[in-house]
Amino acid sequence: MANDKPYQYQSGFGNHFSSEAIKGALPEDQNTPQRCPYGLYAEQLSGSAFTVSRDQNQRTWFYRIHPSVIHCPFQPYRKGEHGIIGTFDSRTTESTPTQIRWLPFEFPQSKDVDFVDGLHTIGGAGDTALKSGIAIHIYTATVSMHQRAFCNSDGDILIVPQQGCLDITTEFGPIFVKPNEIVVIQRGMRFSVTLPDGPVRGYILEVFDSHFELPDLGPIGANGLANPRDFQTPIAKYEHTNDKWEVINKYQGELFVAIQEHSPYDVVAWHGNYAPYKYNLARFAAINSVSFDHVDPSIFTTLTCKSAYPGTAIADFVIFPPRFEVQMHTFRPPYFHRNCMSEFMGLIHGEYEGKKKGFLPGGASLHSMMTPHGPDAATVEHAISRELNPCRVADNTQAFMFESMFQLRLTKWAVENSQRDHDYYQAWQDIPITFNPNQK
Repeated sequence: MANDKPYQYQSGFGNHFSSEAIKGALPEDQNTPQRCPYGLYAEQLSGSAFTVSRDQNQRTWFYRIHPSVIHCPFQPYRKGEHGIIGTFDSRTTESTPTQIRWLPFEFPQSKDVDFVDGLHTIGGAGDTALKSGIAIHIYTATVSMHQRAFCNSDGDILIVPQQGCLDITTEFGPIFVKPNEIVVIQRGMRFSVTLPDGPVRGYILEVFDSHFELPDLGPIGANGLANPRDFQTPIAKYEHTNDKWEVINKYQGELFVAIQEHSPYDVVAWHGNYAPYKYNLARFAAINSVSFDHVDPSIFTTLTCKSAYPGTAIADFVIFPPRFEVQMHTFRPPYFHRNCMSEFMGLIHGEYEGKKKGFLPGGASLHSMMTPHGPDAATVEHAISRELNPCRVADNTQAFMFESMFQLRLTKWAVENSQRDHDYYQAWQDIPITFNPNQK
């Protein structure tokens, strides 16, 4: 694996950061002086409406060599050929309540597929034009992005690398992300992905409505789960070039490309609270039952995108980290469930405790709203007969879930994918029936 700590970062979640690649590049006392230091241009990137409440207001000021408006008109990029969509209706997607599982998604056979060309939408709900809904994507890539930048006008993306590291250049500075870490790149931020150690594969959760935030802790208190100090935001680093670049913009689920004659990463300094960030999942402070019963998986929520309904998420990012398991008189695996939320699960590495066969790293499953799901037959048989001693669970394993209040529709690519496991339903068929009306 490539050097996994090549860059420095600023720590904290939702902070107002300041960063300079050249000392003195940030203006003093104001945002838009008549002439910025070093002849730079001031440019604001707004992540919220100007007039939202101050605690929700997000924006950053860039001080850059070229205003980003200097580019040629956008043109359609591979219209009808790329693998992503932004509207989830009966014309573009299919619906099914059936439990679905995919074996590990295959890498491209072509040797020249970069991050943008390797994006494929699994499914989602809503409409990007209405800024309402979510999308779930898979990415696979074999080469780095060269003289190309990607920008998503539709929403924020949470990237979960499963195989291979991502060396990401952003307007804010570089970010290095490896498996068991995540990175969030928000609406409108330009970035490029380099592959330092070969082909990559991973998962993406995109939210159209708002932004990810830390879940409320309630009676847990001030500490626990994902702690704010463990989130890392890049430090300014700029390029000053006069070469040809493609800027690919995802807009209403379509891709458009504009040509410009300079690097989009010419930001010499910036300040604000609207910035990309990374997080190491190993730093999650897990909380669990220490007496009896299996607590709800919401206790493992790492980030959430809240809806207008209190306590109900547009999307939650939930992880199932290594931890102790000590509940007594308890069926310890994840319980059988019919949920008013949709549950998409992926596996970064290891063996998920609820299904040790068939659910593999690089694969996924979808349990739709109110569709029954739970541990497989082998897990059930072991769970009801095992001796309940304190033990470790999920060591060397990291599973996760994208959970949403929306009913998800699937793309044709997902439904007809060669890696779809059509025998998934068999996982539950051999669950033993132990009912005996004469024995309590």
